Amino acid sequence: MYSITKKIIATVLTTSVLALVAFNANAQDSAKIRIAIEGAYPPFNYIEKGQLAGFDVDIAHNLCSKMNASCEFVTQEWGGMIPGLLAGKYDAIVSSMRATEARRKQIDFTDKYYDTPSRFIAPKDTTITDVSPKGLVGKTIAVQAGTTQEVYLNDMYKDSTIKSYKTQDDANRDLASGRVDVTFSDMVMLYNFINKTQDGSCCKFVGGDIKSEKYFGNGFAVAIRKDSQELRDRFNAAIKQIVSDGSYKKINDKYFPFSIY
Repeated sequence: MYSITKKIIATVLTTSVLALVAFNANAQDSAKIRIAIEGAYPPFNYIEKGQLAGFDVDIAHNLCSKMNASCEFVTQEWGGMIPGLLAGKYDAIVSSMRATEARRKQIDFTDKYYDTPSRFIAPKDTTITDVSPKGLVGKTIAVQAGTTQEVYLNDMYKDSTIKSYKTQDDANRDLASGRVDVTFSDMVMLYNFINKTQDGSCCKFVGGDIKSEKYFGNGFAVAIRKDSQELRDRFNAAIKQIVSDGSYKKINDKYFPFSIY
């Protein structure tokens, strides 16, 4: 009788422990993750009918689904992205941020979720063909402030005038208005401007792809704080899952006629 009672108690305790572990695991999986997105970088992220939309937003939703996590999206201006993350205003950034060496000194990154080169665009009637530092001597180059492209230009194009803007849309508008000679940004963002906006019909790509691991890193990734290794691992597992199960391709094809992974 005594041994039977002991077995019953042991079984109850074991069941309770397992239930507690399962509860904690489920609570962790469903815990709310606050994600910062700029909302001013189409087609990757923008505001449509008062809501965040775009490639980054769709990717973030899918990652959260794979992690069984409830996600809250926070709109954050680009210049305050990293300071806001470090201050704990949100837990991650899914907003087309390049995982560069310079940024890794402050924050951590997941594996990439896409990778594209940078390029220059200019008015269709431009005489510019050489976009090297020598070829753009004396020219005015528009770029979004706080981006890796701005850092690259300031270091490499010392004899050009670098004009920085709050958003890429602002830079593109000045190019369309003839107030600058060229604009420098991510290739896909500029492709969208040229092919899918009325102002973009003014312009064309000049020169070829610009790549530099030193300045542009090895892809765009989810940014997290250095003390969030568990969250990084969960994001990495989710990135692998959406790539392998076809979810990523569906999102890619929704926005681009070519792969950006």
